[in-house]
Amino acid sequence: MKPFLLATLAAVGLATCACSGGSSGAAPTNTVTVTAPATSSTAPSGSQAASPTTQPGASTSSAAAAGCLTRYLNGSIGLTQGTAGAVEIVIVFKNLNNVPCTLYGFPGVAQAAGTPVTDIGHPSTENPSTRRELITLQPGGFANATLQISDAGNYSASACTQKPAKWLAVIPPNQTVPLYIHYSSTACKGSAKLLTVTAVRPGNGG
Repeated sequence: MKPFLLATLAAVGLATCACSGGSSGAAPTNTVTVTAPATSSTAPSGSQAASPTTQPGASTSSAAAAGCLTRYLNGSIGLTQGTAGAVEIVIVFKNLNNVPCTLYGFPGVAQAAGTPVTDIGHPSTENPSTRRELITLQPGGFANATLQISDAGNYSASACTQKPAKWLAVIPPNQTVPLYIHYSSTACKGSAKLLTVTAVRPGNGG
């Protein structure tokens, strides 16, 4: 009887050890793994990360000079020379302002006389052989255009009733108010068109 009792007790002890051998007595720990979205330390090909794009030499603080207003310009007669059947006159513009300004394109010119000064005949047409270019006049700077006045005697009496002119009414490019420059010439009242003018160019034309 004793050997059987000892064997039974030994079997119960082994079963108890087997049940408790897998635990350390502490609560199980749950581990959660969080995977962040993958990021690259290198910018995508063809782009620059966190770097503004600036063109070489570009400046956002600079701006083109404004157009020259008539009230800040002086007009005068420069070099004058006769050609076959016409006279060519350099009209000089001077910037009287204390800041730069720009001229671009063709002035408008008319012969004029009287009090108040009144235009005579047709205003100038553009000389197609000259191209427009942007001219910047520094304070005290010059630009010029060449006016050609055809001889009124080249036209018939039906196309040209000759009238004496004492002034050139010169409207700077992109303006509406003329400069009056004293210059004596013979104008035509009629269909004849005597005046052609070039686009403005830099300098005084001397």
